[in-house]
Amino acid sequence: MYEAERRYFGELAGDRAGGGGDRPALVFLHGLTYDRRQWGPVLRELAVVDPGRRTLVVDLPGHGGSPRRDSYRPAEVAEVVHGAVTAAGLDAPVLVGHSLGGVLATCYAATYPARGVVNVDQPLLVGGFAAVLRRMEPVLRGPDWRDVWNTMLGGMRIEELPPSARELVRTATTPRPDLLLGYWDEVLSRPAEELAAERTAELATIRSRGLAYRYVTGAEPDPAYRSWLETNLPEVTITVLPGSGHFPHLAHPDALARLLAGPSNGSA
Repeated sequence: MYEAERRYFGELAGDRAGGGGDRPALVFLHGLTYDRRQWGPVLRELAVVDPGRRTLVVDLPGHGGSPRRDSYRPAEVAEVVHGAVTAAGLDAPVLVGHSLGGVLATCYAATYPARGVVNVDQPLLVGGFAAVLRRMEPVLRGPDWRDVWNTMLGGMRIEELPPSARELVRTATTPRPDLLLGYWDEVLSRPAEELAAERTAELATIRSRGLAYRYVTGAEPDPAYRSWLETNLPEVTITVLPGSGHFPHLAHPDALARLLAGPSNGSA
């Protein structure tokens, strides 16, 4: 049974659970507009397959119970997450991030002490997404901003999820224009090539530190992206959990929990 201490860690609302041991803690970062409730199914499965594993699940800035910020640049949010990790008394965790959280987990591991990254369905190259988002930017900045978010949701294949997971996607979310514009600011304001260079540098740092990096996705990655990822991080492990769209952690929480409990994430 998953039981957690619920309070603020640094600036972030979160839940801390688990005991001691020499295995690295797992720090969970949700996706854009969602909150830490997204990880409930995984945490319950993890409590069965890896009882006592130390975990910290937080609401990212501006989400759930965590306060808003003037800026949501990845480096700044990673710093806030590090403050929460420090306040929780954790050292060099494995960062588990879904969607936006996957970018933040990657940024964090390249900047602060960490043992690894589990990136859940977040490609690190934004070229195609950036082009689409910039075409929609006038709508995003106007009264019909929700149309942009609904368009994004339409491509996430939520219909592939079981009913309970679809309900969690529908309810554990609070889309707002300040969140979308704030967290997408870099994509809207910086060239995609510049962002790609930044992600490439982060992967180089992760590789130089010898950190484990796993990419978990709901479908076979695009061949060009897979080639880029494996070129920059030859040690990457790619795991496909089919039939889960953009939410592998909700379609297959038991499978993800087993992956997190495995030797590559510090359980051995």
